[in-house]
Amino acid sequence: MGVIERREREKAELREQILKAARTIVLREGFEALSMRKIAQAIEYSPATIYLHFQSREEIARQLTREAFGELLAFFAPVAEIKDPFERVWAFGKAYVKFGITNPESYRLCFMTNQDLSSEIFPPKGQLDASDPGDRALMLVADTVRELVRDKRIAPIDPDLAAHILWSSVHGIVSLRLNCPGMSHVDIDELTDTALGLLKGGLEAGAATTPSTAKPKATRKPAN
Repeated sequence: MGVIERREREKAELREQILKAARTIVLREGFEALSMRKIAQAIEYSPATIYLHFQSREEIARQLTREAFGELLAFFAPVAEIKDPFERVWAFGKAYVKFGITNPESYRLCFMTNQDLSSEIFPPKGQLDASDPGDRALMLVADTVRELVRDKRIAPIDPDLAAHILWSSVHGIVSLRLNCPGMSHVDIDELTDTALGLLKGGLEAGAATTPSTAKPKATRKPAN
């Protein structure tokens, strides 16, 4: 191995050390406790060395959440191959809950950050970015809803809105189970299936009563 290759490997290894230490700090103390000084102490380097790899703690936080969303996207990958869009959107909901329950640390990195820091990690943007794993996960669900709307299998709802509704529903299930495990003794699979079934039923019922499919109402002739 040449000098350049060895230096690149050492640089990559140090970058991973930084992220590993940052992840430990965040999971133990929260994002608000993350600082360049703490990371430097954890890996026994100077803060100046950390700045050679990351410009700020927000950049480190963004990378941590990006990696966590990448794990979620990996859970979604096999689901995206399901042909029937109704089965697929159901499976997305199930996969989301499974990801959250089996990977609580990564889930908290994605969705349970300090609000002020969360605004810095996820600044408002005009549209979704397919290169971002978090956006990509949401787009997979929205595209599936778009198929259902196109085929008139559900009400003509905004696909992005429907994706957010589904996301909010399963997020509620996961966050309650992680933060308040004693509040519900309902089986997590039963809870998820019932919630998804209610959403599916509502969307299907809406499709049956939209103007394009509903029967016209009879009109009474005016009296002479």
